[in-house]
Amino acid sequence: MTYNFMFFFNNILLGVGLAMDAFSVSLANGLNEPKMRKLKMCCISFTFAFFQAAMPLIGWVCVHTVVERFKAFEKFIPWIALLLLCYIGGSMIIDAIKHKSEEEEKPKVGIIALLLQGVATSIDALSVGFTIANYDFLMALVSALIIALVTFFICSTGLFIGKKFGTKLSSKSAILGGVILILIGIEIFITGII
Repeated sequence: MTYNFMFFFNNILLGVGLAMDAFSVSLANGLNEPKMRKLKMCCISFTFAFFQAAMPLIGWVCVHTVVERFKAFEKFIPWIALLLLCYIGGSMIIDAIKHKSEEEEKPKVGIIALLLQGVATSIDALSVGFTIANYDFLMALVSALIIALVTFFICSTGLFIGKKFGTKLSSKSAILGGVILILIGIEIFITGII
């Protein structure tokens, strides 16, 4: 394998494909917290980018060390993503219904929820380790960094769009964000099972 145009083009496309779930969750986070600061937006985008880069590398390591065990774990990936995203989405909906009458806005996306979202949206990227298995470690690392960069920009866009619509939708935005997360979990589950 060499660093040519197709290497970079394929990894950019791979990054776009992998970042779609993170984009949707970022959109939901922006809807849920329309007054989010730019620093927090960068932290959220970085978190998704980190997990989207780490998972293919973990998959690559698994392919080069314990392939049999990783294949056994692969069938649980859709279930894990479904459970995590349904839990987070359901919590958002319940909180929105409970605190519907409260005027004061508080930050909605905490560190624990963000880490769970990062894992849930990137766990399917473990299988990318099989796709990049023929790369040496340095090429796998460059591939992961390209995926991370693409994810960062896509998630930043999702947060920005979500914030714009979240301001317009105000009280309904948290419920919509929770529904989006649950739908993403169902989509990951269905595509993972099929």
